[in-house]
Amino acid sequence: MKAISKNAIIGYPAGIITGVTYGLNPLFALPLMKEGASTESILFFRYIISVLLLGTFLFLSKQSFRINKKEAGILFVLGLLYTSSSIFLFEAFKYIASGLATALVFLYPVLVAIIMVFLKVIPSWPVWLSIFLTFGGVVIMTQSDSTQTISPLGVFLSLGSALVYAMFIVIINRKPIHNISNSLLTFYALSVGAIVFFIKLLMSDSEITAGLENNMAWLNLIGLAILPTIVSTSSLAVATRNIGATKASVLGVFEPITAILIGATVFGEPITTNIVVGILISMAAVTFMIAKTKR
Repeated sequence: MKAISKNAIIGYPAGIITGVTYGLNPLFALPLMKEGASTESILFFRYIISVLLLGTFLFLSKQSFRINKKEAGILFVLGLLYTSSSIFLFEAFKYIASGLATALVFLYPVLVAIIMVFLKVIPSWPVWLSIFLTFGGVVIMTQSDSTQTISPLGVFLSLGSALVYAMFIVIINRKPIHNISNSLLTFYALSVGAIVFFIKLLMSDSEITAGLENNMAWLNLIGLAILPTIVSTSSLAVATRNIGATKASVLGVFEPITAILIGATVFGEPITTNIVVGILISMAAVTFMIAKTKR
């Protein structure tokens, strides 16, 4: 019997942690939104706390913050994409179940494949098959039934989050920033987001701490900054380094599973047959695409 390698022992749990922690977004975000906190306030504090924690980590580990002008421009665009993805997802929570919204974001690998067509990288037949199956799954899971009516706007916002994140992924893997460490890239992306939301808050009439008056609200903000942001990003780097991007991506299926379970058990969101069938088809298609193409 072949012994399990050290890389596998480290990498597989890290990949599972990545999916589970990102799927915890609704657990911390929904209570804040129900208390009246604005999307801008939630995301500003989520980003600024993450930036402070990441910045401290980079400083203590003596990593350089230095980047050139070209890298700064690309990182600024990445920050805007990362910020937009968060905005779309949190706005989607207002219209559809948080579990369904997060599950729809998991479609980003398929959208990456479609974007690559425009970059003259033609997908293979497994990718095309996965694309058709995935969108079939989306059509099924977004159908209303007797238990709930699914808002088309919520679906559109969730898919917008997936599309923007797909663009984020495509740019990350291209020159000249492919050599920038994951921690430093995340630091600058979140820094851009914090600045954007701070400006939006200054331009709005709402108070920056509205809905954030109690200790539980701040605990939710800290949880949002640490688990779905820093831990998820860091564990993804660990998983990719130890078992490769392909297997690490496949383990991302724990993201929608976690979000659906959180939505049902904590917030009482319905799990319909359409949602279960649609998610299973979409996750199977995405997993098949990643595993078959080994990319």
